[in-house]
Amino acid sequence: MKTLTDLLDHNTFETLAMAAAIVALSFFVLVSLRGLVRSRLRRLAERTALGWDDLLVDVLGQTQTWVLALVSLMLGLQSLALSEPVTTRLGQAVMALIFLQLGLWTSHGVGLVLRRRIEAREASDDGASATALAVAGFIIRLTLWSIVLILVLDQFGFNVTTLVASLGVGGVAVALAVQNILGDLFASLSIALDKPFVIGDFIVVGEVVGTVEHVGLKTTRIRALSGEQIVVANGDLLGSRIHNYKRLQERRVVFHFGVLYDTPADTLANIPALVREIVEQTEDTRFDRAHFQSFGASSLDFEVVYYVLTADYLRYMDVQQEINLALVRRFADRDIGFAFPTQTVHLASVPERLAGTTPSA
Repeated sequence: MKTLTDLLDHNTFETLAMAAAIVALSFFVLVSLRGLVRSRLRRLAERTALGWDDLLVDVLGQTQTWVLALVSLMLGLQSLALSEPVTTRLGQAVMALIFLQLGLWTSHGVGLVLRRRIEAREASDDGASATALAVAGFIIRLTLWSIVLILVLDQFGFNVTTLVASLGVGGVAVALAVQNILGDLFASLSIALDKPFVIGDFIVVGEVVGTVEHVGLKTTRIRALSGEQIVVANGDLLGSRIHNYKRLQERRVVFHFGVLYDTPADTLANIPALVREIVEQTEDTRFDRAHFQSFGASSLDFEVVYYVLTADYLRYMDVQQEINLALVRRFADRDIGFAFPTQTVHLASVPERLAGTTPSA
């Protein structure tokens, strides 16, 4: 109230009206100038293939209207007779606004540069770099706004050294209160540095199966095979066993089949060689072994092991289908029957000496 009283006492109505006119005119000029500069730069950027000019247009587009309004107000107040403390505060406020606007420009520019780099990495299937850039963007912004906050507080006379020291003590209490959040934050940093998986990898974590879409500061988003998005805390991910199928170089395949018990021994001995021939004739495979493994309940069981020389799951299923069809055809040509669950009941004849007897009462 005292400041308002001093303002009215030391300034006439005409001076106040002039100040208001300066505020309105300054705001109009600044907003018009912003639009003019933005449109001119955009037209120049469209004529070139450079990237920095487009970036400059986007950054200048973040010039906030409320900042222009406050700057206009400061300019209007400069025409008034103000006390020295008020004049000092106005100068501090102007510097604070400059720091805030510089922070907005820089933060938006950093975000644009990182977004373009992340999109380029994802397009080139470099998910590891995309994940690291996403985390780096948060760290850069956090550092930037911490510096801006310190500069703004310093302008208004706060003892920044004491403030930082007190924050260090209070930070311990805050860290204990939000330790789960901090745990996920450090887990995201660990994911970015250690790279157990990156964006685009197909992973299996417990019951979660899908493709990594986004690695955030607290959670990782996974697109499940059935289509829905699954959100998992980063701490939970690092605390689990992660199966990363994107990094699969080749796939080891083990499959079994059984033949009838009445299959001759010589035919049984030839089956492993027949299976080997089928596997080796199939593309993208490497044969390992085939053996007559065991006597089953209703079949003579064989075990086959081979490798598919690609990580593509669809190709693996195509290969297995080719092998299965070839086995069916070859076995049919050689009159080898596949076994299926059966039971045979053997009836023994009754001895003649017991045929005429009847059970006693």
